[in-house]
Amino acid sequence: MRLSSRLSLTHRLTLLFAAVSSSVLLALGLLITASVERHFEDLDKVGLVGKMDLIRQTLDGLKTHDDLAQLSHLLAHSLVGHLGLEVLILGPDNQPLFGTAHASASAPFAAQLMLAHAERYPQRPVQPQVWRDGAQQFRVIVAELATGLPGRVVDGKLLGQTRDVYQPFTVRVAIAADMAHHQDYLRSLLKTLWIFVATATLLIALLGWAAVRSGLQPLRTMREQTGRVTAQQLGQRLPVQAVPQELAELAQSLNDMLARLEEAFQRLTAFSSDIAHELRTPVSNLMTQTQVVLSQPRAACDYRAVLESNAEELDRMARMIADMLLLAKADNGLVVPHRTSVNLADEVHALFDYYDALADEKQIALQLQGEGHLNADRLMLRRALGNLLSNALHHATAGSELRVQIEPLSSSVQISVTNQGAAIAPEHLTRVFDRFFRVDPARQHHTQGVGLGLAITQSIATAHGGTISVVSDQGETTFYMRLPK
Repeated sequence: MRLSSRLSLTHRLTLLFAAVSSSVLLALGLLITASVERHFEDLDKVGLVGKMDLIRQTLDGLKTHDDLAQLSHLLAHSLVGHLGLEVLILGPDNQPLFGTAHASASAPFAAQLMLAHAERYPQRPVQPQVWRDGAQQFRVIVAELATGLPGRVVDGKLLGQTRDVYQPFTVRVAIAADMAHHQDYLRSLLKTLWIFVATATLLIALLGWAAVRSGLQPLRTMREQTGRVTAQQLGQRLPVQAVPQELAELAQSLNDMLARLEEAFQRLTAFSSDIAHELRTPVSNLMTQTQVVLSQPRAACDYRAVLESNAEELDRMARMIADMLLLAKADNGLVVPHRTSVNLADEVHALFDYYDALADEKQIALQLQGEGHLNADRLMLRRALGNLLSNALHHATAGSELRVQIEPLSSSVQISVTNQGAAIAPEHLTRVFDRFFRVDPARQHHTQGVGLGLAITQSIATAHGGTISVVSDQGETTFYMRLPK
C-alpha cells in the first residue's frame, strides 16, 4: 500500500495497462494452446478410429484358423508407413495374436488397460485415453471386436447358466498413437508464446507509458500554472478551453477557487488597512494628549480632563476590539445563539425608549407596525436591531419618520427598518455590510461607531440562519432582515 501511494499517476496507469494487457495475452495464449491440443486429440481420434475400422474389416474377413495365422501378415502390410502407431490384439484367453514391437513389449500393461476399459465402458463408444509408458505418451483406443471365425460352445454351468452357451470368437484390440511430435510442437508453441507475451508486455508498457505521459501533459501544465500563483498574482486563471473535456471542470473549479481566494485576500488586505487606520487615530490621540500634558506641570483638573479624554478613546478601542473578536468568531462558526422565545414588538419598543432622546433631538418620529415571535438569542437580536436603528437615525433627515415593520411569514419573520434621507449609491449597496466601510470617502471620525455595526448585524443574522439585505431609492433606505421562526 505504501509503495503504491508513492508511485506517480503515470507509473500507476502504466503498470495497470501492462498488467491488463499481459493478462489478456496470457489468456489468449492459453486458449490457443488448449485449442491446438484439442485439435491434435481430434486428429489422433480420427486416425485411430480409421485404423480400428480397418482392423475390424480385416477381422471380419477371417473365416478359418489358417486365415488367423495370416493376420500378422495382413495387418503388418496395412500398417506400413504409419510411424508411431502401435497395435495390440489379444485373443479370448488374453493371449497376444498380433502386436507391434512396442505394444508387444508392453503387452501385460496393454492387456490390463483393455480389460479395465471393457469393464468400465462396456456400452460406450470408443474413447481415446492417454497411456504413459515411461517418458513416452500414447493416445489409445480399446475395443472388443468380433471376427469371422467360428466360436465355441461353453458349459453353461461355468457361466452360471442352466444350458450350454455359444461364445463367439472375439478379440480385444488396442491401438496407440505416439504423442511425441504433438508434445514437441506444443512445447515449441508455448516457448514462442512466452517470448511473445514477454516482449509484447514490455512493448505495451513502453507505449502505455508514452501514451499516459502524453495524456497527462495538461495536468503538468495546470500544475506549472498554479505553481506561479502567489499572493501578488492571484489574478491568474487556468485556460479552460485549452484542456481536455475531462479536466475542464477541474480547471474551472480551480479558477473559481482562485477567484474566491483573490476576493478573500483583497478583503483581508482592506481589513488590515482599515484596522491600522482605525487604531492609528485613537493611539495617536492618546500619545499626543499624554505627551502634551506631561510636557510641563499642570493642575489636577487638567490631568483629570486628559484622563477622561483618554478613557473615551480607550473605551472606543475596547469596543472596536470586542466587535472585531465577535466578527472573527462569526467567520469561524463559533457564534452559537442561545435561543429563547422573543417578542419582537417588545424588543423594538425597548430600543425606541433607548434611542428616544436621539430621535427627539433630530425630530424623527419612531413608528412600529406589526408584531411577531421567534426563537432567537435575545441579546444578539437586540444588538442587531439596535445597530439598524442607530444607523437609520444617524442617516435620517431631520423631521422625517423612521419605520420598523414586523411581518410574519410562513416559516420566518421579516423585520424591515426604513429611514428617509440621502439614498445610498448603487455601487455602495453591495459593500455596506463590509467591515469599516463608510460611504463617506474622507473616512472622518464619527462618534457613532467605526463601521462595524452592519457587519456585526449581518453576522448575527447568519448565525441565526437568516439573511439581511438593503434597498435604497427615491430618498428612502430600507434594511430587510429575515430570520427563521
